[in-house]
Amino acid sequence: MSAVSDRLPSFPWDRLEPYKKTAAAHPDGIVDLSVGTPVDPVPDLIQKALVDAADSPGYPTVWGTPALRDAITGWLGRRLGARDVTHRHVLPVVGSKELVAWLPTQLGLGPGDRVAFPRLAYPTYEVGARLARAEYEAYDDPTGLDPAGLRLLWLNSPSNPTGKVLSKAELTRIVAWAREHGVLVVSDECYLELGWEADPVSVLHPDVNGGSYDGLVAVHSLSKRSNLAGYRAAFLAGDPAVLGPLLEIRKHGGMMTSAPTQAAVVAALGDDEHVRVQRERYAARRTALREALLGHGFRIEHSEASLYLWATRGESCWDTVAHLAERGILVAPGDFYGPAGADFVRVAFTATDERVHAAVARLS
Repeated sequence: MSAVSDRLPSFPWDRLEPYKKTAAAHPDGIVDLSVGTPVDPVPDLIQKALVDAADSPGYPTVWGTPALRDAITGWLGRRLGARDVTHRHVLPVVGSKELVAWLPTQLGLGPGDRVAFPRLAYPTYEVGARLARAEYEAYDDPTGLDPAGLRLLWLNSPSNPTGKVLSKAELTRIVAWAREHGVLVVSDECYLELGWEADPVSVLHPDVNGGSYDGLVAVHSLSKRSNLAGYRAAFLAGDPAVLGPLLEIRKHGGMMTSAPTQAAVVAALGDDEHVRVQRERYAARRTALREALLGHGFRIEHSEASLYLWATRGESCWDTVAHLAERGILVAPGDFYGPAGADFVRVAFTATDERVHAAVARLS
């Protein structure tokens, strides 16, 4: 068996440690804007649902309770405009990252198969292909790819790291191309409810897919919309011909969401008010940081959705990381997401109001 180092890239965040130490030495402490981890409280109704289900001595099911599947299908119709979704169209997963990392393997991909993902992208798309020993490549426009051997096409809208949103017309064109060539489209839509200057659309919307889910799977997470990163709660929706075999594989692997978490997800998907409140928090932080970065000489590209600002000073991302670390602010270097990000940094606005205000003051 090959060594792990032969199969996987080096863990990028380890390279940020010296800059984290520099930022932490600031007299007023570090402002960590490098990782998009939620910091606000889990809404009370979700906590209550979790506690009420705490006495769960038996094994949960991989497919989830009927109540969970009802909550997912109801949300898909209400929030995404998806039509005629049934329990066969949904599958709970243990957080979206494990799904992204293991999906190529669970789909049976291997040497000779190809996986494609955006030029600037969440690094786990590549990790998943490597774990399956499949080939992989990055794209600017997926319809320009050679379809030969292409088994899995990742979309990510809104994008991590750039916040770019694919329009309904772009999604429709990509879906049609993929179907023409028999390529499975998996659309990572974990930031879909966090559009600021654009209204993100799902591949599950009938205007995009023509009313058919054939060859389409969407990935959704409750980490950002409901502050449930610590709960590991996400789900897939789309083509039953893809999700059915995945369900069987995940049963064999014991990949099940805990029963209390399933109950919490039911509560979270049934309530839109807490999402609205959290959006307002993020919107205020985004505005404050955006104005401060622009005033400090940054240029911001895309960033019309998600929880990040994609910013540049026209220099190496590592020079920018060092510049901000000296001011006690830690951000993510753009080259973590691909060579095309070499002159950018990703600035998360998931810190507390107090820490965001501290960053604004230091940038001013």
